Amino acid sequence: MVGFEMNDRRKIGIGLTGFGVLFTFLGVVFFFDKGLLAMGNILFVAGVMITIGIKGTVSFFLKPRNYKGSILFAAGFALVIFGWAIVGMLIETYGFVLLFSGFWPTALVFLYRVPILGNILRQPFFTSFFDRFRERRVPV
Repeated sequence: MVGFEMNDRRKIGIGLTGFGVLFTFLGVVFFFDKGLLAMGNILFVAGVMITIGIKGTVSFFLKPRNYKGSILFAAGFALVIFGWAIVGMLIETYGFVLLFSGFWPTALVFLYRVPILGNILRQPFFTSFFDRFRERRVPV
């Protein structure tokens, strides 16, 4: 990838993002523990900001096509922080899917290359499911 060097700042950002995902997962596993969910959200956002920079993060969240996802993600984030963990996570998850839906095809190509998981994802049920969503994408 041109212009993407893995310096220490990006390594720390990716680590924080990973810990954010881990804490969020643990928060869901432990019956929507609002402390773990809040910590996961904060670490995830901080990791993204450190990885791509503050300017890149702000421009990503404020793109006109990302407004709906950004508002839902922020509203869900706020609800989790204020103690409404289940409702907040549902809203936040929907916002997350809207925000990062453009990355799913790239992630899918990566997952196809994982040895066992790739064979599972190439089964007819999964390919028809992924093809259905691939047709809905609107070119930007």
